[in-house]
Amino acid sequence: MRSWHRVTRLFQQTFSDDSFLRSLRGFEGLVSKVLSIAMVFVIVLSVWELVTFLVTDAFRPPYGQFGTTLFAIFGLFLNVLIALEILENITAYLKNHVIQVELVIVTSLVAVSRKIIILDLEKTAGLDLIALAAAILALSISYWLVRHVNRHAKPHDSDET
Repeated sequence: MRSWHRVTRLFQQTFSDDSFLRSLRGFEGLVSKVLSIAMVFVIVLSVWELVTFLVTDAFRPPYGQFGTTLFAIFGLFLNVLIALEILENITAYLKNHVIQVELVIVTSLVAVSRKIIILDLEKTAGLDLIALAAAILALSISYWLVRHVNRHAKPHDSDET
């Protein structure tokens, strides 16, 4: 009977709210670290792909002229920037254990901008353009709202005297 009480007490301590939340935070931290390492790997591969593409294209006739591949180069650059933004989101989460909505919106804006920059207008339907415009409008309004709320939520320097 005594061992049963010990087991139930141990179970209650292990699964108490504080202990359980600590375990969840540890798990979230571990997952965030694994994601960070994976994202660093993705960034290294993206940079390698960009450099390989640039070097290969620069030494292909006509030399030094990127021609129609310029949009592909912009796309590769923006891929690296998007990956860096995602890494920044993960890093911010590791530091504060809060998802920073402003960073997520900025990352989304960069991703949609990338799509627009590399867009082939000859192969794009009008409905696709309307959808991209709606996405940009929604993300822009969201960004403005978040910035506006964050600016007014922070105490002003004159209030801290």
